[in-house]
Amino acid sequence: MKGIITISLLLLSTLATAAEVKILQVELREQGPQTWRAAVTLRHADTGWEHYADGWRVVTPDGEVLGHRTLHHPHVNEQPFTRSLSGIAISQDMTQVIVEAHDKVHGWSPDRVTVDLKQSQGERYRLERR
Repeated sequence: MKGIITISLLLLSTLATAAEVKILQVELREQGPQTWRAAVTLRHADTGWEHYADGWRVVTPDGEVLGHRTLHHPHVNEQPFTRSLSGIAISQDMTQVIVEAHDKVHGWSPDRVTVDLKQSQGERYRLERR
């Protein structure tokens, strides 16, 4: 009985997160002094206007929003997809930023990408300085 309950909980957990937006890749490119451009590749099981990935943002570890990209329409037949945002202000003394993604039904996904600004690449991110 315990095994059946464990398997059931695992299946429910998988189903609950299956529809949340997934961040596949983040590319941060320095544009100028303390100004960056981010290109974020997302995958989401968009079903139409009621349920689609509708944005992503770059935040500090404390949650301050540095840049936010709104996605104005579903991408049902375009998966995965990449969208960018320029003019993100990241001060030189910051050591990391976090990229988060949002969908209309589930809100902010627990799948986040932490970018170490001291490293040119890491798990699911690349960084290019001028």
